[in-house]
Amino acid sequence: MSSEKIPYKIYLNEDEMPKAWYNLRADMKQKPAPLLNPETYQPVKAEELEAVFCKDLIAQELDQDTAFFEIPEEIRSFYIMYRPSPLVRAYCLEEKLGTPAKIYYKFEGNNTSGSHKLNSAIAQAYYAKKQGLKGVTTETGAGQWGTALSMACSYLGLDCKVYMVKCSYEQKPFRREVMRTYGASVTPSPSTETEVGRKILEKHPGTSGSLGCAISEAVEKAVSSEGYRYVLGSVLNQVLLHQSVIGLETKAAMDKYDIKPDIIIGCAGGGSNLGGLISPFMGEKLRGEADYRFIAVEPASCPSFTRGVYAYDYCDTGMVCPLSKMYTLGSDFIPSASHSGGLRYHGMSSTLSELYHQGLLEAVSVKQTDVFQAAEYFARVEGILPAPESSHAIRVAIDEAVRCKETGEEKTILFGLTGTGYFDMVAYEKFHENKMDDYVPTDEELAVYRNNLPQIK
Repeated sequence: MSSEKIPYKIYLNEDEMPKAWYNLRADMKQKPAPLLNPETYQPVKAEELEAVFCKDLIAQELDQDTAFFEIPEEIRSFYIMYRPSPLVRAYCLEEKLGTPAKIYYKFEGNNTSGSHKLNSAIAQAYYAKKQGLKGVTTETGAGQWGTALSMACSYLGLDCKVYMVKCSYEQKPFRREVMRTYGASVTPSPSTETEVGRKILEKHPGTSGSLGCAISEAVEKAVSSEGYRYVLGSVLNQVLLHQSVIGLETKAAMDKYDIKPDIIIGCAGGGSNLGGLISPFMGEKLRGEADYRFIAVEPASCPSFTRGVYAYDYCDTGMVCPLSKMYTLGSDFIPSASHSGGLRYHGMSSTLSELYHQGLLEAVSVKQTDVFQAAEYFARVEGILPAPESSHAIRVAIDEAVRCKETGEEKTILFGLTGTGYFDMVAYEKFHENKMDDYVPTDEELAVYRNNLPQIK
């Protein structure tokens, strides 16, 4: 079908929305390594996770073989408030760049939470409600996940306790207030509320915090509070499963107009957005049905894929969560206070880590000022102010489109626009006033954390 017949925005009808989530692990010949019990270093059993996670979510987390999980009707009814989300042809960006490439982006920012995070937040809140719990605890970096979860919990009548990475708590006060508007309590992390928080503050006084710190606090709060469980916004297999709705919708929209992407790009922090976007396309590649080039884009300040090691490590700084085999910088790595708070995690999804280890996925890291240059350019051309996290994907999508201009190749590029940046104006202000730095950890710094990894064969 010719490009002239393809609209700017491709919308699916409500009845075309996926009715089941896709579990990418089912098509992986080499499965992700199992989670390990932090005390015994043995593969974790479902019953060992029940004090932390909801039972239905544990089943999803540990299932390596079931290809599709039916989306409950209650969740689909909630999805209809903001899904299906549009697949957008970036005609203006193509014209401005003068590239022969065709550029598409899946826009996930058209809901109140402002990001893709709501796709998993409502699912996890639903299963907590189904189990009869009082509430949930969680961490949040830039605040997209905390906002989404507080919205989902408000809808279902659950209490929500959020530990927000301290630098984001201070940099993004308005996102914090959105969470409070939905009824959540928000605590800057590390805090003195928990034992693990106090230990981290004693070891790192004045620290700006990290997602690993906030996870430890949220887990401790959950296991010490009757009727509460912990929920996580990225990294875990269950989250990638819920976020597969992004990729399933994207593929359905592209199939509708006979479009096949050559390059698929996503920002990568823990893996929820990237894993969700690429899942059905990667499934085709694993089954030998099609081929694509996948690119994960991460911040140079927190380069888990590009400079991390593939090893078992704790998922949190306090070392109370199960160990995951992943690309990691070390669980006690404290990233610089960059403005892409949602990407400031020391490790990467075990599923994506295994795919990267097999060479099925590429990764690049980009500096903060380069990311904001791309964000500003995109906002001026396409009219959407992107979140700093999403702008990592925009940066590399532009770079690939320019490369097509130089080579004359007519590639089709797809990237994930995970959310909007309207609560990130402090970051944009620093960029405009030339007060933004490009901190990149040295090899010597990373070696210190790498040497502290648990010794597991």
